[in-house]
Amino acid sequence: MSSHQTTQTMKAATAAKKLGVYLEATPAEFQKGDVSRAELNELQASPPEWLRELRANGPHPRPVVAARLGVSIAGLARGGVTEPLTTEQIETLKKDSPEWLEKERATQAEVRKEAERIKNNKKNAERD
Repeated sequence: MSSHQTTQTMKAATAAKKLGVYLEATPAEFQKGDVSRAELNELQASPPEWLRELRANGPHPRPVVAARLGVSIAGLARGGVTEPLTTEQIETLKKDSPEWLEKERATQAEVRKEAERIKNNKKNAERD
């Protein structure tokens, strides 16, 4: 009996998500092919120029935009942000600090505070 190791691959969309980049902004050859686990690890370990550029300047996918603004993805939608943004656009939003962004940041802070409270309550209950 021989052990046959198959190479795990993922769709380009999954790889882009794991890399934190907007798929449509990646090179065509990346978008069209499957990515092996080894290739993904190599991209993460030593990113090519296109990947470094996308991570630095965007356009960024919504999860990255939300994280950089300190809001949830739903908060972005409530604020009317439905498209990927560049780093410059994100910085402009931070600087301008529109009312919706302030409100969503406050909401996100409350959510985090509540999650921390629940976590602490569980820890205390386990100790008792």
